[in-house]
Amino acid sequence: MKLEGVEIHHVSLPLVGPFRTSFGTQTTRDLLVLRVVTDVGEGWGECVTMPSPLYSAEYTEGAADVLRRFLVPALAGRSDLDGAAVLPALAAVKGHRMAKAALEMGVLDAELRAAGRSFARELGAVHDRVPCGVSVGIMDSIPELLDAVGGYLDEGYLRIKLKIEPGWDVEPVRAVRERFGDGVLLQVDANTAYTLGDAAQLARLDPFDLLLVEQPLEEEDVLGHADLAKLVRTPICLDESITSARDAAAAIRLGACSVVNVKPGRVGGYLEARRIHDVAAAHGVPVWCGGMLETGLGRAANVALAALPGFTLPGDTSASGRYYREDITEPFVLADGHLAVPQGPGLGVLPVPERLAVVTTRTEWVPG
Repeated sequence: MKLEGVEIHHVSLPLVGPFRTSFGTQTTRDLLVLRVVTDVGEGWGECVTMPSPLYSAEYTEGAADVLRRFLVPALAGRSDLDGAAVLPALAAVKGHRMAKAALEMGVLDAELRAAGRSFARELGAVHDRVPCGVSVGIMDSIPELLDAVGGYLDEGYLRIKLKIEPGWDVEPVRAVRERFGDGVLLQVDANTAYTLGDAAQLARLDPFDLLLVEQPLEEEDVLGHADLAKLVRTPICLDESITSARDAAAAIRLGACSVVNVKPGRVGGYLEARRIHDVAAAHGVPVWCGGMLETGLGRAANVALAALPGFTLPGDTSASGRYYREDITEPFVLADGHLAVPQGPGLGVLPVPERLAVVTTRTEWVPG
């Protein structure tokens, strides 16, 4: 293929309700949607950056800048472009994995649509539907949390993830266990909110039989996670610390984690995400697919990824209605606790033009 250009849509989608983590509270999802135009057809990508560099060093306006000034021009003029060629062609640009992942996703989508192949088939999916968990933000009160968790269980979600931070950890977990019982698959996500000095507090979570505690310490503190793993019984899962298959292999070897959360945007794309899956599987380490409040475009790709054999834990691949009253694609709907894996060419979904237009605040064209 040959790249003709990329249309960047700056999108602002209202959330159905505030979503609070230790990084802050979101009421809208501001992100970039890419329409990648090639000589064989179009593809769509999604950049999962946030407006401010709080979750990671990347942020939305920075991603738009690096796409227009460096990443798209790096692919210009290539006549042999395909999804596998994207990251090697962008290797001279340091970091900016989320922007790179969005561009790779769009190129892959265009390539696969033209060839009549699905994302799921390309990645190596072995399931036609995937089990779904839901991420529950930090609430103002325990009763509010219990109402939210009860509602999600009634909807059919198979796993509950509670966001935690110092001062909101043991008591929320205890309350959920007491109300809903030990049969609920339950895990917690700290988003780097603790230090190794909090090991005794984190160990207080051990009696609640959690699937895992996700990213308790700073992302660069891999050795600290290895030390923490010796002090708590709850399995340690790494998220922000894992940005590549090499990182995953090192963390597993050091004993810093026994579970890995794979977020394609965080690691530079779906092909690197597949490599992380392969590394983890080779070491007998389970993986699951994390979420970044994606639209239906990113959700379609995530569901395809989560259908690989090593994804043995329910991911954050929630239904569209968990976050958005109206998605930019036809919505993903939960059925018996699962989402169907799209089988059509490429992502298997497309933006609904009228919906995309409503939430697009501006567009820009970057020639290839």
